Amino acid sequence: MKRILFPLILILFLGTINCQAQTNKNAGENLKPYFLVLLKKGPHRDQDSVTAAQIQKAHLENINRMAASGKLNVAGPFLDEGEMRGIFIFDSGNEDEVKKLVDNDPAVKAGRLTYEIHPWMTEKGTCFK
Repeated sequence: MKRILFPLILILFLGTINCQAQTNKNAGENLKPYFLVLLKKGPHRDQDSVTAAQIQKAHLENINRMAASGKLNVAGPFLDEGEMRGIFIFDSGNEDEVKKLVDNDPAVKAGRLTYEIHPWMTEKGTCFK
């Protein structure tokens, strides 16, 4: 459980750091919804190394497409090789759209990854340093 909570707490903490100093006394009025997607090990991770590498390449290409579309703000793997494999943070007001985007990911389609979607809010303009 600690392995899951620490990265989530870190994400939430980093997510509150704004690119510009928050001098607005009405901070909090500018909250914006996002969707945090937790990527987890899927049930079908038994592909040979060549197939697994092809799936990973297609997964990364899909990440780049989603980012280029402006829907995906943040993506990255966890480095501890645990059950939790990575995160996506989507800028979309629609959970169904996020589900469709993630369901279309080659690693999800192949069963190498599963996911959970969690609605999340932070200040508009927030970024990671």
